[in-house]
Amino acid sequence: MNGKQPVVVYGASGYTGRLVCEYLREYNIPFIAAGRDAARVRGVVERIPGIETANYEVVGVNHSVEALTELFRGARVVCNMVGPFIKYGGEVVEASLRAGCHYLDTTGEQDWVLHAQAEWGSKFAGKGLLLSPGVAQMYTTGEIAAQIALETPGIDTLDILVLWSGFPTTASVETIFTILKAKWYYLEQNQYKEWPLSQTFEVNVPGQHGTAIALPWGGTSHPVWFKDDPRVATVKVAAGVFAREVMQGVIATVKMYEENIKPLPMAQQEVELGKIAASIQSGMPPRENPRVNRSVDSVYGSGPLGRVHCVIHGNCNYKQTGLLQAYAAYSLLQQPPLRAGFASACQAFGHHTLLGVLRSFGLVMKPVLTVQD
Repeated sequence: MNGKQPVVVYGASGYTGRLVCEYLREYNIPFIAAGRDAARVRGVVERIPGIETANYEVVGVNHSVEALTELFRGARVVCNMVGPFIKYGGEVVEASLRAGCHYLDTTGEQDWVLHAQAEWGSKFAGKGLLLSPGVAQMYTTGEIAAQIALETPGIDTLDILVLWSGFPTTASVETIFTILKAKWYYLEQNQYKEWPLSQTFEVNVPGQHGTAIALPWGGTSHPVWFKDDPRVATVKVAAGVFAREVMQGVIATVKMYEENIKPLPMAQQEVELGKIAASIQSGMPPRENPRVNRSVDSVYGSGPLGRVHCVIHGNCNYKQTGLLQAYAAYSLLQQPPLRAGFASACQAFGHHTLLGVLRSFGLVMKPVLTVQD
């Protein structure tokens, strides 16, 4: 390995990157904390609790395929936190491929997932490498619930709900507005169908009397992951935060985008959406508190003669993301993934394994499974 640390966390100065580093420390995995501004990365990483016991180094790097390839060469896993990924992910994936590294990211952008699958999926598979965008609470924990639901025979339709409490990070806010420019798809009878941009849902929240507002949230990764699963024909996903006022603000912004920004040239759209994102969240959110920051992943599975409901209650969705990234790297350093090339976290590592990891760190409860015979 040429003396190189085996894992690179690119974008380590961000909120989620910091958490990935924190959990890599808990797994005793040496890592490189990288970003475009080494001083900024160092200032963040040095404040991680217990970091003095970690084996790590801080590196500044230009965001180019050549510079990133040089940084990644000799490592084995790249955890990419630099989004929006449709804008910045291509260089990182290409560099990972050239350097012979497995690639993980935390994307919330369906268009990026589709692009990564089409552009690099077979190339990574040819080298026995994993290409896994979207290893994060907002998709992986919900996929765990979906995979548990699919253990009931005769299920071919997934109705997925992902909710969490707290305020989005800067990168998450940027993603919310980036996906406005993309088409959003659900899966119906194994064909992609487009959501209207203005689609909203009033959803029942498992475990409470109140309802919540949810959106297609860009379509999410689930329809893409299950597109080629012979058990599944239809996948629809609703997602959002518990706070109704936040969701009402997002809906208002979507309406404003359709009326005022969408008619503009694409370059001007990006400028205007960037201004809105910066006005909503421009600083580092507070560290999550399990008494405040909670998550619910709910999946109704159905078929011609089958019904099942799986709910996973959890806390601290960004901590779940950091842990999932760190465990994925930890696993890849010791054995090949269950599936090479383009694959979800559950397809690459197994949903029961990932559930056990989240439970062992106290981030999710035992799933509640209800099966109708």
